[in-house]
Amino acid sequence: MQNDHLNSQVDIDALPFSQACENNKQPILEVLQNELQGFKHVLEIGSGTGQHSVYFAPGLPEIQWQTSDVTSNHRHIAAWYHAYPAPNLSLPLAFDLAYDSVPINSQSVNSNIAKPYDAIFTANTLHIISWALVEKLFALAGDALPVDGKLIVYGPFNEHGNYTSAGNQRFDAMLRQGNSDSGIRHKEDIVNLANMHHLTLSRTYAMPANNQLLVFQKY
Repeated sequence: MQNDHLNSQVDIDALPFSQACENNKQPILEVLQNELQGFKHVLEIGSGTGQHSVYFAPGLPEIQWQTSDVTSNHRHIAAWYHAYPAPNLSLPLAFDLAYDSVPINSQSVNSNIAKPYDAIFTANTLHIISWALVEKLFALAGDALPVDGKLIVYGPFNEHGNYTSAGNQRFDAMLRQGNSDSGIRHKEDIVNLANMHHLTLSRTYAMPANNQLLVFQKY
Protein backbone atom coordinates (compact mmCIF):
# COMPACT_ATOMS: atom_id res chain seq x y z
CA MET A 1 0.00 0.00 0.00
CA GLN A 2 1.37 3.40 -0.97
CA ASN A 3 0.81 6.68 0.81
CA ASP A 4 2.92 8.90 -1.45
CA HIS A 5 3.58 12.10 0.52
CA LEU A 6 2.70 10.49 3.90
CA ASN A 7 5.40 9.72 6.47
CA SER A 8 6.69 6.23 5.68
CA GLN A 9 8.05 5.83 9.24
CA VAL A 10 4.55 5.52 10.70
CA ASP A 11 3.00 2.06 10.92
CA ILE A 12 -0.25 2.68 9.08
CA ASP A 13 -1.34 -0.88 9.75
CA ALA A 14 -1.90 0.20 13.36
CA LEU A 15 -4.30 2.97 12.29
CA PRO A 16 -8.04 2.69 11.53
CA PHE A 17 -8.19 1.76 7.87
CA SER A 18 -10.62 1.86 4.95
CA GLN A 19 -9.59 0.20 1.70
CA ALA A 20 -12.12 2.31 -0.20
CA CYS A 21 -10.37 5.48 0.99
CA GLU A 22 -7.04 4.07 -0.08
CA ASN A 23 -8.37 3.18 -3.52
CA ASN A 24 -10.08 6.47 -4.36
CA LYS A 25 -7.94 9.11 -2.65
CA GLN A 26 -5.77 10.06 -5.62
CA PRO A 27 -8.59 10.37 -8.20
CA ILE A 28 -10.60 12.48 -5.75
CA LEU A 29 -7.62 14.68 -4.93
CA GLU A 30 -7.01 15.38 -8.63
CA VAL A 31 -10.58 16.64 -8.98
CA LEU A 32 -10.35 18.72 -5.80
CA GLN A 33 -7.14 20.33 -7.01
CA ASN A 34 -9.02 21.44 -10.10
CA GLU A 35 -12.35 22.40 -8.53
CA LEU A 36 -11.04 24.15 -5.42
CA GLN A 37 -8.57 26.56 -6.98
CA GLY A 38 -8.87 29.85 -5.11
CA PHE A 39 -10.87 28.32 -2.24
CA LYS A 40 -9.70 28.74 1.34
CA HIS A 41 -11.83 26.86 3.89
CA VAL A 42 -13.29 23.39 3.32
CA LEU A 43 -15.49 21.46 5.72
CA GLU A 44 -15.38 17.69 5.32
CA ILE A 45 -18.60 16.10 6.54
CA GLY A 46 -18.26 12.52 7.71
CA SER A 47 -14.48 12.27 7.84
CA GLY A 48 -14.71 8.61 8.90
CA THR A 49 -11.28 7.09 9.50
CA GLY A 50 -9.53 10.37 8.67
CA GLN A 51 -7.52 8.85 5.82
CA HIS A 52 -8.84 11.23 3.19
CA SER A 53 -8.06 14.31 5.26
CA VAL A 54 -4.37 13.54 5.77
CA TYR A 55 -3.97 12.82 2.08
CA PHE A 56 -5.93 15.80 0.75
CA ALA A 57 -4.56 18.52 3.03
CA PRO A 58 -0.92 18.34 1.83
CA GLY A 59 -2.17 18.22 -1.76
CA LEU A 60 -4.22 21.38 -1.20
CA PRO A 61 -1.76 23.57 0.73
CA GLU A 62 -3.69 26.83 0.22
CA ILE A 63 -6.83 25.37 1.81
CA GLN A 64 -7.61 24.89 5.49
CA TRP A 65 -9.15 21.41 5.67
CA GLN A 66 -11.60 21.03 8.55
CA THR A 67 -12.62 17.49 9.48
CA SER A 68 -15.92 16.71 11.21
CA ASP A 69 -17.93 13.68 12.26
CA VAL A 70 -19.95 12.22 15.10
CA THR A 71 -17.82 12.16 18.24
CA SER A 72 -17.50 8.36 18.24
CA ASN A 73 -15.30 8.63 15.13
CA HIS A 74 -13.06 11.41 16.44
CA ARG A 75 -10.46 9.04 17.88
CA HIS A 76 -9.95 7.49 14.43
CA ILE A 77 -9.61 10.86 12.73
CA ALA A 78 -7.29 12.13 15.44
CA ALA A 79 -5.07 9.04 15.12
CA TRP A 80 -4.42 9.80 11.46
CA TYR A 81 -4.08 13.52 12.21
CA HIS A 82 -1.35 12.92 14.80
CA ALA A 83 0.41 10.35 12.60
CA TYR A 84 0.47 12.68 9.58
CA PRO A 85 0.01 16.28 10.77
CA ALA A 86 -0.26 19.11 8.25
CA PRO A 87 -0.33 22.84 8.99
CA ASN A 88 -3.59 23.25 7.05
CA LEU A 89 -5.39 20.27 8.62
CA SER A 90 -7.67 20.68 11.67
CA LEU A 91 -8.76 18.17 14.28
CA PRO A 92 -12.42 17.11 13.91
CA LEU A 93 -15.38 19.18 14.99
CA ALA A 94 -18.42 17.43 16.47
CA PHE A 95 -21.13 17.21 13.84
CA ASP A 96 -24.14 14.92 13.88
CA LEU A 97 -26.53 15.59 11.01
CA ALA A 98 -29.43 14.30 13.08
CA TYR A 99 -29.10 17.07 15.65
CA ASP A 100 -26.55 19.73 14.70
CA SER A 101 -26.12 22.75 12.48
CA VAL A 102 -22.93 23.22 10.49
CA PRO A 103 -20.14 23.45 13.08
CA ILE A 104 -18.24 26.70 13.56
CA ASN A 105 -15.12 26.96 11.45
CA SER A 106 -12.06 26.58 13.65
CA GLN A 107 -10.44 29.43 11.72
CA SER A 108 -13.23 31.70 12.92
CA VAL A 109 -12.64 30.64 16.50
CA ASN A 110 -8.90 31.25 16.29
CA SER A 111 -9.13 34.63 14.59
CA ASN A 112 -12.42 35.94 16.03
CA ILE A 113 -13.30 36.88 12.48
CA ALA A 114 -16.14 35.19 10.63
CA LYS A 115 -14.64 33.07 7.88
CA PRO A 116 -17.38 30.89 6.42
CA TYR A 117 -16.56 27.67 4.65
CA ASP A 118 -16.43 28.30 0.92
CA ALA A 119 -16.71 24.56 0.15
CA ILE A 120 -18.11 21.42 1.73
CA PHE A 121 -16.89 17.92 0.82
CA THR A 122 -18.41 14.58 1.72
CA ALA A 123 -17.53 11.08 0.53
CA ASN A 124 -19.51 7.85 0.78
CA THR A 125 -22.16 9.29 3.05
CA LEU A 126 -25.38 9.74 1.07
CA HIS A 127 -25.98 6.01 0.63
CA ILE A 128 -25.33 5.32 4.32
CA ILE A 129 -27.49 7.97 5.99
CA SER A 130 -31.28 8.12 5.73
CA TRP A 131 -32.99 10.20 3.06
CA ALA A 132 -34.19 12.60 5.77
CA LEU A 133 -30.55 13.25 6.68
CA VAL A 134 -29.59 13.63 3.01
CA GLU A 135 -32.25 16.34 2.83
CA LYS A 136 -30.83 18.00 5.94
CA LEU A 137 -27.28 17.90 4.59
CA PHE A 138 -28.30 19.77 1.44
CA ALA A 139 -30.38 22.25 3.42
CA LEU A 140 -27.47 23.00 5.74
CA ALA A 141 -25.02 23.27 2.85
CA GLY A 142 -27.36 25.62 1.00
CA ASP A 143 -27.56 27.85 4.08
CA ALA A 144 -23.89 27.72 5.05
CA LEU A 145 -22.19 28.22 1.70
CA PRO A 146 -21.66 31.66 0.17
CA VAL A 147 -22.67 32.42 -3.41
CA ASP A 148 -20.34 30.44 -5.73
CA GLY A 149 -19.42 28.12 -2.86
CA LYS A 150 -19.27 24.43 -3.72
CA LEU A 151 -20.71 21.22 -2.29
CA ILE A 152 -18.70 18.27 -3.59
CA VAL A 153 -20.16 14.79 -3.11
CA TYR A 154 -18.48 11.46 -3.85
CA GLY A 155 -20.14 8.07 -4.02
CA PRO A 156 -22.27 5.68 -6.10
CA PHE A 157 -25.45 6.97 -7.75
CA ASN A 158 -28.22 5.46 -9.84
CA GLU A 159 -29.03 7.14 -13.14
CA HIS A 160 -32.35 7.26 -15.02
CA GLY A 161 -33.84 4.93 -12.42
CA ASN A 162 -31.24 2.22 -13.01
CA TYR A 163 -28.11 0.91 -11.34
CA THR A 164 -24.95 1.87 -13.18
CA SER A 165 -23.40 -1.58 -12.64
CA ALA A 166 -24.18 -5.04 -11.33
CA GLY A 167 -21.73 -4.36 -8.51
CA ASN A 168 -23.70 -1.31 -7.43
CA GLN A 169 -26.91 -3.34 -7.48
CA ARG A 170 -25.36 -5.93 -5.15
CA PHE A 171 -23.97 -3.18 -2.93
CA ASP A 172 -27.39 -1.53 -2.71
CA ALA A 173 -29.02 -4.81 -1.69
CA MET A 174 -26.40 -5.29 1.02
CA LEU A 175 -26.95 -1.75 2.32
CA ARG A 176 -30.72 -2.13 2.47
CA GLN A 177 -30.47 -5.51 4.17
CA GLY A 178 -28.40 -3.93 6.93
CA ASN A 179 -30.50 -0.75 7.19
CA SER A 180 -33.68 -0.12 5.24
CA ASP A 181 -33.04 3.65 5.41
CA SER A 182 -29.74 3.25 3.52
CA GLY A 183 -29.29 2.69 -0.20
CA ILE A 184 -27.78 4.14 -3.35
CA ARG A 185 -29.55 7.39 -4.22
CA HIS A 186 -30.95 8.38 -7.59
CA LYS A 187 -28.83 11.11 -9.09
CA GLU A 188 -31.91 12.92 -10.39
CA ASP A 189 -33.37 13.07 -6.86
CA ILE A 190 -30.11 14.51 -5.55
CA VAL A 191 -30.00 17.16 -8.29
CA ASN A 192 -33.62 18.15 -7.61
CA LEU A 193 -32.92 18.35 -3.89
CA ALA A 194 -29.87 20.52 -4.52
CA ASN A 195 -31.88 22.89 -6.69
CA MET A 196 -34.33 23.40 -3.83
CA HIS A 197 -31.44 24.82 -1.79
CA HIS A 198 -29.89 27.08 -4.43
CA LEU A 199 -27.28 24.53 -5.45
CA THR A 200 -26.87 23.62 -9.10
CA LEU A 201 -24.94 20.68 -10.53
CA SER A 202 -21.98 22.23 -12.32
CA ARG A 203 -20.01 19.11 -13.19
CA THR A 204 -20.03 15.33 -12.85
CA TYR A 205 -16.83 13.30 -12.79
CA ALA A 206 -16.78 9.56 -13.49
CA MET A 207 -14.68 7.88 -10.81
CA PRO A 208 -13.25 4.38 -10.23
CA ALA A 209 -15.46 1.45 -9.23
CA ASN A 210 -18.64 2.95 -10.76
CA ASN A 211 -18.64 5.94 -8.44
CA GLN A 212 -19.18 9.58 -9.33
CA LEU A 213 -18.09 12.92 -7.95
CA LEU A 214 -20.81 15.57 -8.16
CA VAL A 215 -19.90 19.24 -7.91
CA PHE A 216 -22.72 21.60 -6.89
CA GLN A 217 -22.31 25.38 -6.87
CA LYS A 218 -24.33 27.87 -4.83
CA TYR A 219 -26.20 30.47 -6.85
